Amino acid sequence: MKLREIKDKLLNDRLYQGAIYGVLGTLAVEFVILLIIFVFRALPDSWERELRKEERQELRQERRKAREQDAGKSRKTAEVQLPAAENPAVGTAAAPADSVQEIYEYNIPISRYRKVEGSIRRGEFFSTLMTRLGASQNDIYALDAKSKGVFDMRQIKVGYHYHAYYAPGEPDTLAYVVYEKDNASYVVFSLRDSLSVQVFEKDISKVVDYVEVEIQYSLWQDIIDAGAPALLAVSLADIYAWSIDFFGLQKGDSFKAVYEKTMCDGEILDVERVLYAEFRHGGDSFKAYWFDNGTGNYYWNEKGESMRKAFLRAPLSYTRISSGFTYSRRHPITRKVRPHTGIDYAAPTGTEVMSIGDGVVVYKGYKRAEGNMVKIKHNSVYTSAYLHLSRYGKGLNVGDRVRQGQVIGYVGSTGYSTGPHLDFRIWKNGTPINPLKMESPPAEPLAEADMPAFKESMRESERAAARFLAREAVREAASRLTQNGTLR
Repeated sequence: MKLREIKDKLLNDRLYQGAIYGVLGTLAVEFVILLIIFVFRALPDSWERELRKEERQELRQERRKAREQDAGKSRKTAEVQLPAAENPAVGTAAAPADSVQEIYEYNIPISRYRKVEGSIRRGEFFSTLMTRLGASQNDIYALDAKSKGVFDMRQIKVGYHYHAYYAPGEPDTLAYVVYEKDNASYVVFSLRDSLSVQVFEKDISKVVDYVEVEIQYSLWQDIIDAGAPALLAVSLADIYAWSIDFFGLQKGDSFKAVYEKTMCDGEILDVERVLYAEFRHGGDSFKAYWFDNGTGNYYWNEKGESMRKAFLRAPLSYTRISSGFTYSRRHPITRKVRPHTGIDYAAPTGTEVMSIGDGVVVYKGYKRAEGNMVKIKHNSVYTSAYLHLSRYGKGLNVGDRVRQGQVIGYVGSTGYSTGPHLDFRIWKNGTPINPLKMESPPAEPLAEADMPAFKESMRESERAAARFLAREAVREAASRLTQNGTLR
């Protein structure tokens, strides 16, 4: 089409005019949208520049105030150098006696540096952290090289704390960065004249303590209310897993325990072991003593019998028992009365299901009524089955040998089921038995040769409990005397 013809159409053909104007209008709108996007993308950069400008101004003001304060002080300051990091002090330490006393933190004289604290941000790596703190790219590359074989930079985790120390100047320069690796160790990145990366362990102490608790709400909550570490609940649950159903604890049940805990900087890191425990549940008393006979089994009752039994009390952490063992139950789906030779444990879908004991997987598959099922033969006498699973344990196959407590599946609602639960069944010599009334055979007891040492260890644990009780009685008596004296 020639130029003259286009001109005539634009002047005389309204349809052609509309098409052209429509195309031009669409292009104009797209241009405006692109312009808006460009402006909005550019705005954050300007905001960031303004923010950095304000931060620099505040930093200058802080340095100016610090210089004015230093000028007004006439005290002497001894020249203290950071010692070689081979023997670092943890927490705080004092400088030599012939100099002005200096306070140290992570073996860094804190009066000589400006400190900035923070946490690792989401998506942040060592390089981005150090760049944000003001380190040069050359120093970052050098520290990364020096960290090889000392500290894996990939271990830096979101939410963990760091401390940055800046030497005063124009501007302040980053001197040290301390990364809190965990509660018991930290990493020091030195950016002074000699760059270095070193990992230091904090001083950890072991303390023996005692607690006595009466159940009011739950084992976990009542232990915390008594001032003991929550980790003690985990240890007790492991020790008594074969003797006590912790989901069946009642108000008024009680326990006392002598336990060893590890501490660092005033915080409890872990409960290393329970030396002695006595649990009163349902009118019965269950005592447990720690004793190492070299077999990997550490807890025994007063007769030297293992606290560990051949089978766990329950194969999962359940919320309630929704159906019991009976030979005449009306099925909720078929409405027919038929035997239910198992226990239904109600639990959320996906709850881990564990093998109650060592054994061999003899069946893994789907059945119309049972749904996904795993069957385990433990020995020549006992066999257990786990029904209505949502899925199986990873890599589980028929013929595999499983260990007690190993996850073999997850709670579901497959087969004839009205909701998520585990139908758990046990056979003894081929006959179904009630899992709740099963007497689990004990593991191997202590050898006769170990009994004298065990008896002595048992007496020492009980004496330790008695000493703690005596101290508590003295404190209570002193407290009463003090109150009576105040009242008078």
